[in-house]
Amino acid sequence: MKPELERIEIPGEHEARERTWSALGSAFAERQPVQRRPRMVRPAIAVAVIVAALAAVLSPPGRAVLDEIREAVGVERAQPALFSLPAPGRLLVASDAGLWVVQQDGSKRLLGPYREGSWSPFGRFLVASRENELAALESDGDVRWTLARPGVRFPRWAGSETNTRIAYQGRNMPRVVAGDGTDDSPVCAVSARRIAPAWRPTAGFVLALVAPSGTPYVVDLDGCVVPWTATAVARARRVEWSGDGTRLLVIGARAIRILDGRTGRLVAQTLGADAAWRPGAHTLARIVHRGGASRVLVGRKVVFTATGRLVQPSWTPDGRWLVVGWPTADQWVFVRADGKRIRAVSNVSEQFRSRSFPRIEGWAAG
Repeated sequence: MKPELERIEIPGEHEARERTWSALGSAFAERQPVQRRPRMVRPAIAVAVIVAALAAVLSPPGRAVLDEIREAVGVERAQPALFSLPAPGRLLVASDAGLWVVQQDGSKRLLGPYREGSWSPFGRFLVASRENELAALESDGDVRWTLARPGVRFPRWAGSETNTRIAYQGRNMPRVVAGDGTDDSPVCAVSARRIAPAWRPTAGFVLALVAPSGTPYVVDLDGCVVPWTATAVARARRVEWSGDGTRLLVIGARAIRILDGRTGRLVAQTLGADAAWRPGAHTLARIVHRGGASRVLVGRKVVFTATGRLVQPSWTPDGRWLVVGWPTADQWVFVRADGKRIRAVSNVSEQFRSRSFPRIEGWAAG
């Protein structure tokens, strides 16, 4: 019976087969050879071409498969607006229009024409900066106090319920002011590159800075002690402590270094354009650019790939989701830490009234 059934030709089967091979042949003939493409990107593109051709000529179910593939990378079915955040918390965003607070339900408020900011330790207040002013704000934008200083950049707030301090970059050196706006002074007469200082998230007030020479170092404000300095990093542009304060991440021009937070000793070095510590862990989310494409890795696992450059990795406070910016697509892509779910939001610049791509300044829990 089986041989007889195999000889029966289904109506239209021959024509469908001819259309399929014709489409595949055209796709192959029109391909643009590209040398030295990323090893992980090339198979994905080849599979996508074949699936697209088959789905286009075979059936409506085939076209549905193609739609699912597009949805998985957040291109075709990205949300047209930021309707909600994927995890509890509030998002602080900087755009050309100023500083914004985004609530979990997607509602957002423009606080004012500030260019940078950060949350207070428990998310009750914010510190914001513009060219010659530092300001402490309520989360609805009401001003608590202001401080006029030249060239204010990169304010960062830290401390306990009863004792907080704000570090920021002045025009000539890093400075620190109390959370109530008093006792503004230079940081122990040290010099530093104009990048954001990083408070160690443990008891006391310890800052990680980068000297103009590119040398990372820490300074303990109690006594103005410098416990350690590390080997210089070429064009170091960001430092970040792990949640327990035992590791310091240093982002350089070509490499990412992880230093021991107690000694400054090099623990590990890897390639990458940017990275961020996962809350409550020593797991690193890392963006790697290669051959016109980007990969996002959590630990050693690739959780998302895209053409063009991905930027600004940032974790939700619960550590379950990672958001990365995709400027060429004007999207934010939210990726589950395990890589099993992806949400994309389009029209990011328009929503925050910005010509340049908006920048995530931080998350506040709850």
